[in-house]
Amino acid sequence: MQQCRWKPAYTPTTIHAVSLLSRTRPIIRTMIIMITTMTDRATCPVFITATGTDIGKSYVTAGLVRAFIRAGQQVQALKPVLSGTAHPPTDADLLMEALRERPDADDPDLDEIAPWRFAAPLSPDMAAEQEGRRIPFDALIRHCAKPRTGQVLIEGVGGVMVPLDQSHTVLDWIAALQPRILLVAGTYLGTISHTLTALSALQARGLSADWLVLNESPSQPVAAQKTASTLTRFGAPLPFILPRQAEEATFDQLFRLITAEHRP
Repeated sequence: MQQCRWKPAYTPTTIHAVSLLSRTRPIIRTMIIMITTMTDRATCPVFITATGTDIGKSYVTAGLVRAFIRAGQQVQALKPVLSGTAHPPTDADLLMEALRERPDADDPDLDEIAPWRFAAPLSPDMAAEQEGRRIPFDALIRHCAKPRTGQVLIEGVGGVMVPLDQSHTVLDWIAALQPRILLVAGTYLGTISHTLTALSALQARGLSADWLVLNESPSQPVAAQKTASTLTRFGAPLPFILPRQAEEATFDQLFRLITAEHRP
C-alpha cells in the first residue's frame, strides 16, 4: 500500500476557529475543505467511532488490524485518547496485541498509539480534569495527521458526542481530520435510536459514515438482520453485521469492503 497522501482539512492555526464556525455555518466549513484539501479518499485514515461506550470499537479495530496483516498490507492503529487505564487490559493493549502480529515490525510504542492516557474510566474531559491535565486539541489533530506508512486506523473514545475538553467533542475531532468514518453500533434494545442519532449528528456537520458495523450485543430483542433492515429504511448505510466471536473470515470480508476503493 502506498504511503497516505491524505492531509487534514485544517492546519493547526485554524482548527479551533473553523471548528466553531462549522457548528453554525456548514457552508463555510465545506468551502474551506474544498479550498485547502486535496484528498485521496482511498488513502485517508479510517476513524472508528461508535454510538456509545463499550459497543465494540476496539474489537472491530483489532480485528481489522489482523485482517490487514493477513492480507499482507501495512497497517497502523491509534487510540490517541484513552481513559480507564486503572482497569487493564485497556483498549490500547488490545490494539498493541494485534499490531505485534505484523511481520518484522518493531514492538508497538504505547506513547505513539495512546499519548493521552488517564486512569479514571470517565469521559476524557472529566478524566483529564481529575489529574490536572488537558488534551490540547491542536496537538491531538497534529498527532493523528502525522505521515505514516500504510492504512491508518484511528479509534475514537466513547461515542460521537463524548467531550474531549471544555469545548470539543469527538465530533469536532472527526470534523477536523476529515477521515473516512466507520460507525460501530450494537444490536441491543434501543440501538436504533442511538444509531440514527449518531448518524444525524455526523450529518449535521456535513459528515457521513462510510460504513456502519452492527456488532452483535450479548442480548438483542430481534435478529440483527431485522435491526439492519429498520436502520436502512431510515436512511442508514447498509450495515455490515458482525456476529459475536466473529471468525477471521468475517473480518476479512470487512477488510475487503473497506479496501475496495483501493483497487483499480
